[in-house]
Amino acid sequence: MIVVTGAAGFIGSNMITGLNQSGYRDLLLVDDFSRPDRERNYAGKEYSALVERGEFPGWLREHHQQVQMVIHLGARTDTAEFDWEVFLELNLNYSKELFNLSVEFGLPLIYASSAATYGMGEHGYVDSHELVPELQPLNPYGRSKNDFDAWVLEQECKPFFWAGLKFFNVYGPNEYHKGRMASVVYHAYNQIKETGGMKLFRSHHPDFGDGEQARDFIYVKDVVDVILFMMEKRPKSGLYNLGTGLASTFGDLVKYTFEAMNRIPVISFIDIPEDIREKYQYFTEAEMSKLRKAGYGHRFTPLKEGISDYVRNFLSGKVVN
Repeated sequence: MIVVTGAAGFIGSNMITGLNQSGYRDLLLVDDFSRPDRERNYAGKEYSALVERGEFPGWLREHHQQVQMVIHLGARTDTAEFDWEVFLELNLNYSKELFNLSVEFGLPLIYASSAATYGMGEHGYVDSHELVPELQPLNPYGRSKNDFDAWVLEQECKPFFWAGLKFFNVYGPNEYHKGRMASVVYHAYNQIKETGGMKLFRSHHPDFGDGEQARDFIYVKDVVDVILFMMEKRPKSGLYNLGTGLASTFGDLVKYTFEAMNRIPVISFIDIPEDIREKYQYFTEAEMSKLRKAGYGHRFTPLKEGISDYVRNFLSGKVVN
């Protein structure tokens, strides 16, 4: 049995699809299943049981003999939430408990870290363990992820295989429930559909023109493929970046979205709100050599191709992945 936490969420639900497509059907789905708006994310998928997030540690103590792997994707991901207690409980303490249980019962563990740990990128975007204590995340979400990474590295006893994956800007099917935290692709599609145009943040940095701010956008299907690789191949344990290694501008992203919708681009610019202007990231790009050296050789989906698939086969058709 494979455990997937955050199973009703964006990446977790795509993980279930990927596992099913790879022949894995004995799955335990863990999440807060009280939200009816997320039911379609796991409806129709093959799995053995659902367990509420709060009940899972007790379940694992009782049934750990049945489990082969824990894929821990559940987290509070709101970068605009500043109540540290929320992140302390859900992202840090809960993850520590699952880590310790994985050690106790000899279970391999893959968990979601984040590129938010890198802050403004003043130390670069290299997935070096030595760099972790130096990183300065910009918000409590990023801090919770980096604190957990640092805690893991300090532990004398670790699972015989573990991997913390630093997700960059993930986009793709099943993120409809995320509200403001959904990807720029999702928001662009809906804004273009409703208004015929798209508003992007104006640049307030002399080195970047309007729309030239860039991120490392990665299609969720590639994220799932890397997790499957980690699960089946089990390379050297550690922290790994999970982006494409190639930054793309917001201007290009929006143009690709217009193109996928068969529309002529109409782009305007608005000021970045002053309360976030000083902490706004103008560029992120994952350094991917560590994952490549670990043996992952698959091609990452180019942004234009990923947006076309997402828009035409999911957003326009309302298909659930």
